[in-house]
Amino acid sequence: MTAATALELLRASPLDALDARVLLTHALGWRRTDLITRGDVPLSDTQIAGFAALEQRRIAGEPIAQITGRREFYGLDFEVTAAVLIPRPDTELLVETALHALDGKQAPLVADLGTGSGAIAIAIAAQRPDACVIATDRSVDALVVAKRNAQRLLAPDRAGGVLDFVEGNWFDALVPLTPRPRFDAIVSNPPYIAAHDPHLSQGDLRFEPASALTDHADGLSALRAIVAGAPAWLKPGAPLWVEHGYDQAAAVRSIFTEHGFRAVASLRDLAGIERITGGTTPP
Repeated sequence: MTAATALELLRASPLDALDARVLLTHALGWRRTDLITRGDVPLSDTQIAGFAALEQRRIAGEPIAQITGRREFYGLDFEVTAAVLIPRPDTELLVETALHALDGKQAPLVADLGTGSGAIAIAIAAQRPDACVIATDRSVDALVVAKRNAQRLLAPDRAGGVLDFVEGNWFDALVPLTPRPRFDAIVSNPPYIAAHDPHLSQGDLRFEPASALTDHADGLSALRAIVAGAPAWLKPGAPLWVEHGYDQAAAVRSIFTEHGFRAVASLRDLAGIERITGGTTPP
């Protein structure tokens, strides 16, 4: 009996075509172009079994990023584990907006609250080598992943220095720092899904850390804490930008206004959804 080829496995797979290609190249250790140049070469039983195992994990619902241990974000290849939220394209808007806010500032000081995999902090640091970036998370396991990503993706001799990863919940993590920092910008993608939202039991979210997805309340408690605490840590006229749910923009704008922020606005992602909201402290 003739052994199956890569192209035959792809044709027979019940997975979405893109998922199948990603998993097959990962299982074989191939580049995508190898599917063209080597796609008709018979595979070994071990290679076929390896792909079948990954295929079954995906059929069971496990996210591609967790199966492969990788996810691209802002042009960078991030390590992903079950301890961190999977970086998503929508969040790139938060990075772009923060970078725009830092235009013209020399050696800016930036905080990323609830960094997870480190995607936001590292993307900003990669684009602004002169920026000093402090990233916090209350999850020790998440910080381990974030530190590995920073070590692999950022130059050790960058002008802004190595990223400072600090354990703790929101601004509590910053309290021990001396001298007390005042930031040119603060960004955060906090848990904003309400506790009883049915999406938590659907799709990829089932496999991601609940603490990174939901505040176990109304979806706004973490956002309230961040907005309320930010003015004490921002320089005059500096911005805070946060990501939030598809239907939370109006509520989040109100929270910003209640806490004295100016120029409060929400920006839309590529799908046209108001995905992030921000404002500046009084000058």
